[in-house]
Amino acid sequence: MTTSNSSTHTIGLLVANKPGVLFRIAGLFSRRGWNIESLAVGPTERPEYSRVTVVVQLSKPIEQMLRQVQKLLPVVKAVELQPRKLVERELMLVKIATPEASHMELSALLEVYNARIVDVSMGSMMIEATGSNERLDALEIQLKKFRIQELCRTGRIALESGSQTIISAEE
Repeated sequence: MTTSNSSTHTIGLLVANKPGVLFRIAGLFSRRGWNIESLAVGPTERPEYSRVTVVVQLSKPIEQMLRQVQKLLPVVKAVELQPRKLVERELMLVKIATPEASHMELSALLEVYNARIVDVSMGSMMIEATGSNERLDALEIQLKKFRIQELCRTGRIALESGSQTIISAEE
């Protein structure tokens, strides 16, 4: 995509599972002035590799960014994940104040968003929700009326749908 306006891209990276890899990737993005909206790192099906999902705002061609990222030594492969084939999820944990009178309304809301209660203590409740960025944004707005005490979100992870692997640890 080559436009002069800034646009959002989801980048999938397969990297060597070694100390300092994330620092090198984040440093490259910082030096180039690329705004990272979301960054998630985790193990793959093979322990020697990690998968990195980066959601980035770019005003320059994506191809230029991919070439520069691919040059980093720990990066095995870098690709843009295609939006129309993308399955992406984010995890949100949120602790809210829970007056007894709100339990019925809160339970109904959680059911709509397929969220679940993972911890209950005196005066508060912790909720876990997974879904798209937009869906979790909508849930967060709804939960504000219950007084959010703490909130934490993971950032997006993503894979392209279908049987073909774009980033495979076997390559």
